[in-house]
Amino acid sequence: MTVSPTVRRRRLAAELRRLRGRAEVTQQQAAVHLGCTQAKIGRFETAKRSPSVGDVSALLDFYRVDGAERDQLINLARDARKRGWWHSYGDVLPEWYETYVGLEAEASSIHTYESEAIPGLLQTREYAHAITKSTLIRAGDSEIDRRVELRMQRQCRVTGDGPLELWAVVGEPALRRSVGGFGVLRRQLEHVLKLVELPHVTLQVMPLDAGAHPAQAGPFVILRYSNHIDPDVVYLETHVGGLYLEREVELSNYVTMMDHLRAHAVDPEGSVQLIRRRIGEL
Repeated sequence: MTVSPTVRRRRLAAELRRLRGRAEVTQQQAAVHLGCTQAKIGRFETAKRSPSVGDVSALLDFYRVDGAERDQLINLARDARKRGWWHSYGDVLPEWYETYVGLEAEASSIHTYESEAIPGLLQTREYAHAITKSTLIRAGDSEIDRRVELRMQRQCRVTGDGPLELWAVVGEPALRRSVGGFGVLRRQLEHVLKLVELPHVTLQVMPLDAGAHPAQAGPFVILRYSNHIDPDVVYLETHVGGLYLEREVELSNYVTMMDHLRAHAVDPEGSVQLIRRRIGEL
């Protein structure tokens, strides 16, 4: 599993908030001690900015943190400022999506709903190319190729060492929309059948005749983490940016929604049969 600086930055932010509260110090007092603005402390505590090791050390002095706890936090600050493998794709990776890739890199599980397409972590290269070209209508060939390569690299979280647990509910239209042509779609569905044989990958199909369901507003991703310090997060994507939901009430709503989808979709074994029938039609 990749050690993600994005996840480390969120963990450090949570720890700095906790330690300041334990020391009964305000953000303004911490800012005065550090010789900076209160807004800067706020950015540290919301993971919008990675503090330097020196800043963290000074804050820990002020919060009277020492020993093993201090050493762990200093190491965490160093990890939070490293560059993830995805930074080499910065030419085609918007900042808002860079955050998602960083969160995905260390997630222990992903539960996702996709209504119109096969989820990115399960896509073949040719399917990913076709759907990226159709979605990014102003992108040139080189940008499309780079985006596809990034998606292929991300799939190591499913097919590589220390894989995450992936549970996807996919709308039936994704099995029928001929992205790239019927040949591309057929090979994509055959690829899905191979991946669902992995013990950590589960896929269910939400059939059209299932009627209305709570996720009709659009796709979503729930990312979970094995370390209790790292908060789970819901990710929603649009054409112009991504939205990250972390409040407990928001997370609970989407977890309930995912449970509903899994209960009303075709079970995993039946979904495999559906996909096989669809391959036979192509």
